[in-house]
Amino acid sequence: MNLANKLTIIRIFLVPVFMFFLFLDISNADYIAAGIFIIAALTDTLDGYIARSRNQITSFGKFMDPLADKLLVSAALISLVEMGKLSAWVVVVIIAREFAITGLRVIAASEGITIAASWWGKIKTITQIVAIISLLINNFPFNKIGLPFDKVAVVLAVLFTIISGADYIYKNKKVFLSSNK
Repeated sequence: MNLANKLTIIRIFLVPVFMFFLFLDISNADYIAAGIFIIAALTDTLDGYIARSRNQITSFGKFMDPLADKLLVSAALISLVEMGKLSAWVVVVIIAREFAITGLRVIAASEGITIAASWWGKIKTITQIVAIISLLINNFPFNKIGLPFDKVAVVLAVLFTIISGADYIYKNKKVFLSSNK
């Protein structure tokens, strides 16, 4: 197993560790959880870079890397709803987009088509991670000056989630058309 795939597995194992600290009733547990979330999110960037730079892209990585990302982000978003820090509709929009694009990718793969990540998708991921972190740390340090950075970050995450989903569907509409034959 190569290093990139090991990092993906580490990200998956960090999800329950993140959740444990997030709901642990000790001082600064949310900051510890945020730190774990940041480390897990950074493994996504790192494993992709390593796989590409070393030409070690594998079928395992192609499947597990996006799954690990979805597990981490979904766990964080659902937890934030449970904690009363995020509206459920935001999570439904984000998770619905993930299901839709994953379904599109499965249909495309069954027809021998690979749908690569787009820049919109990368921006979506970055804005989601920034929004999650800002909510986890209670909008620090912006809460000290009354700036609703966390709310702006959530709005941007939803906006880029919708834009990236529409972009994937529009650019790959041939997949839908060919699957109806």
